[in-house]
Amino acid sequence: MTTLHALLMAVLQGVTELFPVSSLGHAVIVPRLMGWGDIDQNAASYLPFVVALHLGTAVAALVYFWRDWLAMAMAVLGQGDAQAVQRERRMFVLVAAATIPAVVIALAFEKIIRGFFAAPVLAAAFLAVNGVVLFVGERRRRQGGSRKLESLSWGDAVVIGLAQATALIPGISRSGATMVAGLLRGLHHEDAARFSFLIATPIILGAGVHELPKLAHQGLSGVAGLAAVAGMAAGATAFLAIWVLMRYFRGNDAKALDPFAWYCWAAGGLSLAMLAL
Repeated sequence: MTTLHALLMAVLQGVTELFPVSSLGHAVIVPRLMGWGDIDQNAASYLPFVVALHLGTAVAALVYFWRDWLAMAMAVLGQGDAQAVQRERRMFVLVAAATIPAVVIALAFEKIIRGFFAAPVLAAAFLAVNGVVLFVGERRRRQGGSRKLESLSWGDAVVIGLAQATALIPGISRSGATMVAGLLRGLHHEDAARFSFLIATPIILGAGVHELPKLAHQGLSGVAGLAAVAGMAAGATAFLAIWVLMRYFRGNDAKALDPFAWYCWAAGGLSLAMLAL
C-alpha cells in the first residue's frame, strides 16, 4: 500500500465513519473501483489497518466529547454533587449497555466478518440497503414530544446497541443504524447523533486493542507505521466531520437523514454497475 493511497483511505474513513454512509462499505468498495492493486483486501494486515483508521476516528470522538466522558468518569469515581453523579452514572450505564451487543456479536462472528472485506459487490448492495434504512427510519420516527437523551431506558440502549451491531456488515452505517434506532426510540436528531458518537468510542477502541498488535508485529517501518500516520489523518478528518454533523443536526430535525439516503442509493447503485462491468 502506497502512502498516498493510505492517506486517501484515511480521509475517506474520517468522513464516512461519522457521516451515516458506512465507512466499512467505502473501505471495501473504493480500492476495487479505483484499481488500487497495491491494496490487498484479503491480506491479514488489511483489517488491522482499517481498524487503525477507526481508532483515529474514536480518538477524535473522545476529544470532541471530552466533557461528556470526563463527567461520566467523575461520576463513576463519586465526584460531584449527588444529582450530577446519579445522572452521569446512569449515562455511563446506558453507553455500556449499548456497547455490549456489538462486542458479543463481533467476537462470535469474527471469521465471517473478515470474509466480507473481500466482497465489494456485497458492500455496494448493502450500501443501497443502508439508504433504505435511513429513508424509512426518518418516516417511522416518533413525531412530537421528542425525548431527552437522559430519559433512555436500559432497554432503549440495548436496542440501539443491537442496531450498532448491524454495521459489522460493510455497507451498513454504524452511525446511521444507531441514529435511526435513536429516532425510533423518540430522540431528536442531535441527541441521536450524540449518543451514536458516544457509543462508537468504546467499541472502536476495543477493536483497536484486539487488532493493532497484529500490525505491531510487522514492524514500525512497514504497514504499522503507515497505519499510524493514516490513523492520525483519519482522526483529524473525523473531528471536522463531527463538528459539521453536530451543527447540521442541531439546525435540521426534519428528514435530516434524507440527503445521506440519496447518496447511499446513488453510490451503491453506481458501484454495483461499475463492478458488473
